[in-house]
Amino acid sequence: MPLKNIDPEQLLDSIAGWAHELGFAQTGISSIDLSAEEDYLQKWLDAGYHGGMDYLHKHGMLRARPGELVPGTLSVISVRMDYLPGDTAAIQRLADGEAAYISRYALGRDYHKMMRKRLQKLAERIAEAIGPYGYRVFVDSAPLLEKALARNAGLGWVGKNTLILNRKAGSFFFLGEILIDFPLPANQEQARNHCGSCTACLDLCPTSAFVDANTLDARRCISYLTIEYKGSIDPELRPLMGNRVFGCDDCQLVCPWNRFAKPTAETDFLPRHGLDNVNLAELFMWTEEEFLQRTEGSPIRRAGYESWLRNLAIGLGNAPSTIPVLEALQARRDHPSELVREHVEWALKRHGVL
Repeated sequence: MPLKNIDPEQLLDSIAGWAHELGFAQTGISSIDLSAEEDYLQKWLDAGYHGGMDYLHKHGMLRARPGELVPGTLSVISVRMDYLPGDTAAIQRLADGEAAYISRYALGRDYHKMMRKRLQKLAERIAEAIGPYGYRVFVDSAPLLEKALARNAGLGWVGKNTLILNRKAGSFFFLGEILIDFPLPANQEQARNHCGSCTACLDLCPTSAFVDANTLDARRCISYLTIEYKGSIDPELRPLMGNRVFGCDDCQLVCPWNRFAKPTAETDFLPRHGLDNVNLAELFMWTEEEFLQRTEGSPIRRAGYESWLRNLAIGLGNAPSTIPVLEALQARRDHPSELVREHVEWALKRHGVL
């Protein structure tokens, strides 16, 4: 157990300082009480808005009960780490029909392992100061309502696009947590919701994935479709996806608060392999070996090669009918994967070739 002679408020200041040294932009403390979220979570699951992410339904209310996830947990330390690369000209990439748009978070290395290592170091630094204690670190790696915890810890408010928004940093940041078995003074003042009457994120969503403010139907969300979903994408949605081949940032790019988002200082999050400036046709011609090589340590690996080609085929179907676009599609017309062939045929028909 922690040493009793440690002043809790002083410890909070120390934790914030150590976290900052490790690259975390903000730190906050919350209790483990998420009971207020359970009704919304159950209704969201019952409506099927989680799509094919069966693990969300499987874990059910465990996501809102940190004390059941890690027995003995009394407090949660939440952190955020900014990831927005510098000048990546996101809007221009979306407007260029032959360009491949990859979500800003996926241009560099995968954040999970890096942030977990940093959180582990933070947890160990706390142990040096107070003595041995029980803890677990998480970075989008457990059934845990991270955004609700971050909100309760004072890192921001939950915007209409369901993301945590911060007045000084927008929403281009990752979240992480340390669940601890001793009580710390929890944040007492949540950030006021500053979305107001703005509905830009809801209005701009290419596939109208928001049922209403704060409610996202994953089955229509481009991020879900291009990353988590492994099947044939609804032909009705394909034209709406444009050139977005891995993830989608539209509801962030349009958010007025993201004018305060600061470029990351983390070199791991900077673009690799020119993915911030590459064409659909070029990516479509990657062999599986090239895909595995160039996405090593990247979030893009999560999609898998077959889904990657499926996504690119859709992007090429929405692209201008240029020679590189048509040649790339023709080259994959007889691909071994039925899923890929189906989307290639759809794309060729869009160009009037079939």
